[in-house]
Amino acid sequence: MTLLTAAIAAVGFFTAALSGVAGLGGGTILIGVLYALGLEPTVAVPLFAAVQFVSNLSRTVAYFRFVEWRAAGWFLLTAAPMPFLVAPFVASANVNVVLLLLAGLILVSLAPSKDGSEPLPQTPAVLLAGFLNGTIGMFVGATGLFVGRLFLRPEWNKETVIGTLALTQTLGHLMRVLGYASVGFLATQRNELLLPLVVAVIAGTFAGKALNQKLDETLFRRLFKAILVVLSFKLIYDGVTGLIAA
Repeated sequence: MTLLTAAIAAVGFFTAALSGVAGLGGGTILIGVLYALGLEPTVAVPLFAAVQFVSNLSRTVAYFRFVEWRAAGWFLLTAAPMPFLVAPFVASANVNVVLLLLAGLILVSLAPSKDGSEPLPQTPAVLLAGFLNGTIGMFVGATGLFVGRLFLRPEWNKETVIGTLALTQTLGHLMRVLGYASVGFLATQRNELLLPLVVAVIAGTFAGKALNQKLDETLFRRLFKAILVVLSFKLIYDGVTGLIAA
């Protein structure tokens, strides 16, 4: 293993640990590192989807007894077909524009409702999450940011939020891996990065779960929202600088 590969694996571990604590956030950092290495989107995003499939699968296992299965079923109804419809357009998309759209969706999702209630009932919320996961997610890769708010429900405790979000992200990433493969973009193009990252994210997930047990509900929700805000501004920065450079 080269020094670069070891460093990337370390990033994978820490980003998976972050997601294990808060339920999301690590994926955006990881995809940012892959782009920073100069990987093209048609290489970076399939690789990222495969790694995140494993990361979210391990987080699903860690929080298995807390998963809300009905919500996951509704999510899959819209998440399953969209990647195959969108995949042919991935190579020609302007990623910087999509990043800015992502940031806008995150910030809008965090706006409080007037009466303090959830903006959408559970079933429409997860259907929307599945649709966004299978469409915008095909271009950007990291989807926890813009669907995460739809899973932060007052009737769910933090373990249910993390477990259900992890399962739906597992399904979403699997659909994306298959969708990319259908047009020739394979996750195995960079096996020298894929295999160490897979091992690292599994270890990071269970390290994050151990840390999560030390958080109370109020602190968890604050951390969850803070990550969304910070990373949305990162997306804005990346999108604007990318457009300027282009």
